Amino acid sequence: MPLYAYQCEKCGHEEEHIQRFSDDPVSKCEVCGGPTKRLITGTAFSLKGGGWYADGYASSGGSSKGSGDGGSSDGGSSKASGE
Repeated sequence: MPLYAYQCEKCGHEEEHIQRFSDDPVSKCEVCGGPTKRLITGTAFSLKGGGWYADGYASSGGSSKGSGDGGSSDGGSSKASGE
């Protein structure tokens, strides 16, 4: 279930509630009884396992091959333009 944060518009007290998606939002502050508003908070995000980075982006051989191929074709064109 998601964790929602609320802030009282009257006293500024912040509170968190674990609620279902289908639950109604909290409308009263637990401290003073004033109206509350839902806050936007950061989410927890973590990548676990072998991962997309290790498999798709971390291989230095693929990036150096690509730049090496481009360098040799550029070198050939620069020789032709220099002659």
